[in-house]
Amino acid sequence: MLPDPSVPDPPNFDGWVCPLPLRDHPNIVMGHGGGGQMSGELIEHLFVPAFANPVLGGLTDSAVFTLGEAKLAFSTDSFVVQPLFFPGGSIGHLAVNGTVNDLAMSGAQAAYLSCGFILEEGVELSVVARIAADLGEAARQAGVTIATGDTKVVDAGHGDGVYINTAGVGLVPAGVDIRPQRAAPGDVVIVSGQIGVHGIAIMSVREGISFGTEVVSDCAPLNGLVAAMLDVCLDLHTLRDPTRGGVATSLNEIAKAAGVGVELTESKLPVPEAVANACSFLGLDPLYVANEGKLLAIVARDDADAVLAAMRAHPLGADAAIIGECVEAHPGMVVTKTAFGATRVVDTPIGEQLPRIC
Repeated sequence: MLPDPSVPDPPNFDGWVCPLPLRDHPNIVMGHGGGGQMSGELIEHLFVPAFANPVLGGLTDSAVFTLGEAKLAFSTDSFVVQPLFFPGGSIGHLAVNGTVNDLAMSGAQAAYLSCGFILEEGVELSVVARIAADLGEAARQAGVTIATGDTKVVDAGHGDGVYINTAGVGLVPAGVDIRPQRAAPGDVVIVSGQIGVHGIAIMSVREGISFGTEVVSDCAPLNGLVAAMLDVCLDLHTLRDPTRGGVATSLNEIAKAAGVGVELTESKLPVPEAVANACSFLGLDPLYVANEGKLLAIVARDDADAVLAAMRAHPLGADAAIIGECVEAHPGMVVTKTAFGATRVVDTPIGEQLPRIC
């Protein structure tokens, strides 16, 4: 029997590949560094069992512990962003602000940082000098001291210009207990300003895409903003800076840690027009795009007005807004109420939308 020419041939799947990395992939893939489910599984199933101890067990942005009479926060972060320079900052600014902000999410004021440079053979000294100057400027702005450091050089082709690691330590004020497990039903979710800016700024430079206006990274130290919030409310329940994986991933991590549901109101999300247009063009969701100068705060409803006013009085919180609440329903899950009255689940991404944004 001859084939019917009106019937299309079946699709040929030879050579097709899965667009998402396999969860049981035997090798490290870029998705393991994207801040999504693959990152979480790598940490939970590989690193945590190897390093298991009570201090690490909290899996917060910074470890909090006592040393003598002092309550300290300690954190470390590595920075591999490309390009090295972008509108609003550079890898040098990120290296300071990223660690300062991780400490601030425990309520700590960063005091001292270490700084390690990994340099690829052949990188221009002028580039390294510019990054070092930016790093020093960012440290002075954040009020933190670069107390120690290290430099290594790797063979040409075995790096990507410049990588930086910073670690930091700071004091946690008496009476402060900020951690994801403290989020509770009835709490209010606040974001300190417009979201998705950093990720789009990086993408615009990396890919040479113009969105009609220059998108400038929000990279900034948040320790001053947190101090202003603590001045009006020592009982902040949870703080998180939504970097890799964006607001969505951070809230999912909090919801799972605290065993609560989170309900957002889509119309209240502060997404700037340039970011919304870029995300629409690129097929991205602003909730998953990285930030480097924003924080999420979860506070008791009775404290929300005072905290929000303190945030709006600070330059880095002028656009702060209440975007949702914690609820008893659907524990461990984040949902958004859309403008059409529907509800959609906001899950943790498997891999990354925008790789190497910090």
